[in-house]
Amino acid sequence: MISGNPKTIVHMDLDSFFVSVERLNNSALNDRPVLVGGTGSRGVVASCSYEARRFGVHSGMPMRMALQLCPEAIVIKGDSSRYSKYSNIITEIIKEEVPIFEKTSIDEFYADLSGMDRFFGCYKLATELRETIIRETGLPISFGLSTNKTVAKVATGEAKPNNRLEVPRGSEKPFLAPLPVKKIPMVGDKTGLLLNRMGIRHIYTLQQMPLPVMEKAMGKNGVSLWHKANGVDPAPLVPFQERKSISLERTFQRDTIDMRKLDTLIVAMAETLAFQLRQGDKLTACITVKIRYSDFNTYTLQKRIPYTSNDDKLIDISKELFQKLYERRLLVRLIGVRFSHLVGGGHQINLFEDSAEKIRLYQAMDRMRKRFGSGAVKRAKTLEARSLGGPNPFNGNAPMIMAHRRQ
Repeated sequence: MISGNPKTIVHMDLDSFFVSVERLNNSALNDRPVLVGGTGSRGVVASCSYEARRFGVHSGMPMRMALQLCPEAIVIKGDSSRYSKYSNIITEIIKEEVPIFEKTSIDEFYADLSGMDRFFGCYKLATELRETIIRETGLPISFGLSTNKTVAKVATGEAKPNNRLEVPRGSEKPFLAPLPVKKIPMVGDKTGLLLNRMGIRHIYTLQQMPLPVMEKAMGKNGVSLWHKANGVDPAPLVPFQERKSISLERTFQRDTIDMRKLDTLIVAMAETLAFQLRQGDKLTACITVKIRYSDFNTYTLQKRIPYTSNDDKLIDISKELFQKLYERRLLVRLIGVRFSHLVGGGHQINLFEDSAEKIRLYQAMDRMRKRFGSGAVKRAKTLEARSLGGPNPFNGNAPMIMAHRRQ
């Protein structure tokens, strides 16, 4: 089944990352059921300890329901700045030790160790990397090692908590066969339900299905799913780039000092970019505001922040930077906002930043924007701003930095 150049991929995932970071700062939380998330009655669980999971608690669950299942649980409001700090430390450790790696979220990484067998052995290298992370951060981390991203990720799930597992070349299919189909990363609730209706509950059954049947039932997704079930996944690593960014700029047809207009545009840009982050399940850790005056002198000001895709926070910081940067005596020719240092995992972080009610509001607004366009729903303050819509940079091959528009 496997073709092309042989690969060796390791998937590394920090165990109950938010909970583990909290335990570093408070050892009294060790061995206790812990919930990290919104602390109010409408809060949502962003992360839970394994002690809490035994009661049926899981991330994304309303906090009130989680406490009904596990009344003894300790609830902690998430601290994104603390989690961002440890995520950055681990990123630097991995960057120093492996040639190519992909950071898919704040607590999850892939690394391509292909060819390292001739030096140390891939399993040994992955083990030493894991030990270095544990020693330097005190955080538990698990890894799976195999021939592609899918099998490596599934192996990590089977290795948890705080362990390691190798699936050697040629043993991918028998390793996957007895596992439930929901163990395959691309299988969510809806896909899982569809497969169950087809009588497919374990990966072995999916492996035995004729490929044309899967294609007819699920289209291209069915083909991809069948290949992954058979241990084949050609998806390449996307090398981590610290400076990856999305941005919006606007050049005025007439230079202006209209503060109301400038403030409105800053809010509209930050709001639009935040929507794009959430559509791509991304977070930003750096905001930059840019101003070009009528004399063509250009100035920028940036601020590192805890990972977020929250409208309110991104808008407030963008406005704060603009106010610090703006020289009121000069006419403005161009303004822009850029979000950089992007990583995946937006949904999980936002669970402890907002109440369940606010999350549902954002989700409803984003659904309307996705269906009717980015300008379909906007703050009253930004109604005067022209549409800032454009191709979402996380869809297909759209450019990461959007072209600026004139007004």
